[in-house]
Amino acid sequence: MKTIKFFTLLLAAITLFGSNIEAQNQQRRRPSFDATNPTVHDPVMIKEGDTYYLFCTGMGVSMMKSKDMRTWEEYGSIFEEAPKWTVASLPGFRGHMWAPDVIFHNGEYHVFYSCSAFAKNTSLIGHVTNKTLDRNSPDYKWVDQGKIIQSIPNRDMWNAIDPNIVIDEEGTPWMNFGSFWDGIKMVKLTKDMMSVAQPEEWYSLCRRARTHTLDDKDPGDGAVEAPFIFKKNGYYYLLVSFDYCCRGLNSDYKIAVGRSENVEGPYLDKDGVSLAIGGGTIIADRNKDYVGVGHCAAYTFDGKDILATHAYESKNGASKLVIREIKWDKDGWPSIDF
Repeated sequence: MKTIKFFTLLLAAITLFGSNIEAQNQQRRRPSFDATNPTVHDPVMIKEGDTYYLFCTGMGVSMMKSKDMRTWEEYGSIFEEAPKWTVASLPGFRGHMWAPDVIFHNGEYHVFYSCSAFAKNTSLIGHVTNKTLDRNSPDYKWVDQGKIIQSIPNRDMWNAIDPNIVIDEEGTPWMNFGSFWDGIKMVKLTKDMMSVAQPEEWYSLCRRARTHTLDDKDPGDGAVEAPFIFKKNGYYYLLVSFDYCCRGLNSDYKIAVGRSENVEGPYLDKDGVSLAIGGGTIIADRNKDYVGVGHCAAYTFDGKDILATHAYESKNGASKLVIREIKWDKDGWPSIDF
């Protein structure tokens, strides 16, 4: 009996020791959070009260917050575990959610997010809401609103990731989205943004040349994704990312723009070429500090237009948060000083 008890205690000690070692290893593998130069992918922002909240790609949608957009702190995730319907819709999905968007509409904060498998259009866009972003408020609670759209291989030549919501002059919400395949799409939503409006109304906003002999399941070489529409001075500005992210020092992301007086387009670049046929004016590209920059969002905070994006550092390829002021020329075209 004493022998059994001894081995039971020994096994417990070994298990505890192993658990501690694994926890330490995980801590070492995870880079420490840099409050002034945080690692991030696909950032979007919103302000509530005196606090800026940032949402980005991560397990359950990652969050950060800041008082000044210079010093940040981690703020957890929206989901502690993936909603069951996402796992049922995408076999093998484990909760790593991509490229969210956030908007305040009808008294609530709405976050739209992507669930997918890399380089496949087995993808969907989900929706979650909250009355406040302040965890200290009794009203803080994320409510799952389910799926908005889903793309299916061999059925759809578009990819249901990278959502962005824009409200037109009549108060109608639209969701633009997309990555590779046949480019950037847009669909009208219901007034409450809970579903696609009926009858369905879809538009193609931006395309790049694709090798048409490729299999439809292949994302192809029409490298465009991450749309964001920003309203300014009577125009809708469509910001998109050209070329490739997520390759460290080999990333060659860049930001292009076109504009339209109508939310449904056509969006034309500075030369008058439609983004739907390959146009796009580059406003941010690699420089001495960054090998690539993209997946951006644009806002007006406190009377100043800013662009939030991620960029790959030229020293090590790490993806970092970059926030810059947007400047406008006399003809109303944006520029970014990197």
